[in-house]
Formats: sequence, structure tokens, C-alpha cells
Amino acid sequence: MKIALFATCIVDAMYPRTAQATVALLERLGHEVVFPTDQACCGQMHVNSGYFKEARTVVANHVRAFDTDDYDVAVAPSGSCVASVKHQHELVARRCGDAALEERAAVVGARTYELSQLLTDVLGITNAAAQLGSHFPHKVTYHPSCHGMRLLHLEDRQLNLLKSVGGIEMVELPEADQCCGFGGTFSMKNAEVSAAMNEDKAANICGTGAELCSGGDASCLMHIGGGLSRQGSRVGTLHFAEILASTIENPVAVTGEITLAGSKR
Repeated sequence: MKIALFATCIVDAMYPRTAQATVALLERLGHEVVFPTDQACCGQMHVNSGYFKEARTVVANHVRAFDTDDYDVAVAPSGSCVASVKHQHELVARRCGDAALEERAAVVGARTYELSQLLTDVLGITNAAAQLGSHFPHKVTYHPSCHGMRLLHLEDRQLNLLKSVGGIEMVELPEADQCCGFGGTFSMKNAEVSAAMNEDKAANICGTGAELCSGGDASCLMHIGGGLSRQGSRVGTLHFAEILASTIENPVAVTGEITLAGSKR
């Protein structure tokens, strides 16, 4: 299968290891990964802030980049960005009166998957240790991001994949379904509320005794990582794609807190 990688802005700029891990997993399964070079922002932050007119140009660029027969499906290691592609792009086009763009956006959206959706629903991966060679001997808790739960209905796909990794010890996160407080521009417009929500999330993570908190959205993990750091915690954050990509022969190194762009401190 030929799979197009939709890297997303924050992964491309700040967490490139997550994109690299996504490619490594898919190539490990024997698939060809291509990268549409004209891709940019999906426009989620514009739409979430009510700027539909301004979002139209961004949406049109994404559709141009991915409206091609040169791949079978597209994948992104981000529930929020895939939710935007699948649920917001048609809405933007419709609100702007662009029927042609709406139709093309629907086609692109239907071919776009969040990583755990693709692995589980399309590629049939149910046991990461057996089918991917995944090995990660660390104590990990898991935060399910809001868009993945409420718009994509990912349910336990990411969590079940993590549980099937060799050597991993998964511990349950109290109030896991509660938002971390990021919400894109929400965290900027409502900074005090966002910070309070993040404090609760960080405290719950610290209470698990886990070394790391994993999840499927780099933006949420960045926000959570900041909250953990402000509380003086050494608990790190790591995208589930990087954990799945870790093997006995080529393990992901975990030394201290994992921070932006995979650096350590």
C-alpha cells in the first residue's frame, strides 16, 4: 500500500521524531510512504477561532496537496488534525459557498486516518509486540486527547496498542477523559482556566508513579509536559508512535524528562 504522510505543523516543527516513528512503523510493515510536499497547516486553529473565511485558503491548500491518485490512504499522528480534515474542511467550504472544494475535501477526508485507526482498522495490527516488534520496558500512563475521543471516536485503539507493547507496564490515569486544557487557541484566550485544568492533569499523572505519559497528539503532550515541568516533576511525555517504533534492537532512549522535539534535560 502507498501511504501519504500528513505530518502536521507541530510535529514537523517541534516533534520530528514522531513523524519519523510513523514512517518507520509503516515501512516496517512493508508499505511505501510518500510525503506530499505542498502540505502545510490544516487550518484547525483558524476554524476553532471562528475565522472561516481565512481558513478557506488553508483548507484549499491541504486539499490540493492531498487530492491526488498517487497514494491509497493518508495518515497523521494527530487526532486533532485528522478531526479537522474529516469534520471541519467540508464545513469551511460549505460556509464559504465553494461546492467544488467541499466535494474534494470530502474525498480527501474519507482517505485520511489517524495513526491508530490506520494500524488497527486498515492494517489489522492488534499486537504491537508480535506484529511490529515493539518493545519499551518502562512504566507508562496514557492521556486520550479530546478530539480523538469525541470527534474521531478512537475509543481504546491507542491504549490497546500501547498495552500490547513488549516489556511495557501501563498504569491507569485517573480522570483520563478530562481535557488537559490545551485546546489550541483556548489555552491562549483562557490562560488561567487552561492552566488550572493542566495542573489537575499533571497532578493525576504524577500520582500514577509512571515514568512517562503517552498520547496521540503532540500539542496536548507539549501542554502536559509544560504542566509537569512547572510542578517540578521528572515525568516525561512521549507520543505513542515513538513507543510503538521502539524495539529491543533500536530502543527509544529515555533519560530524564523528554521535552520539546525529543530533547532531554
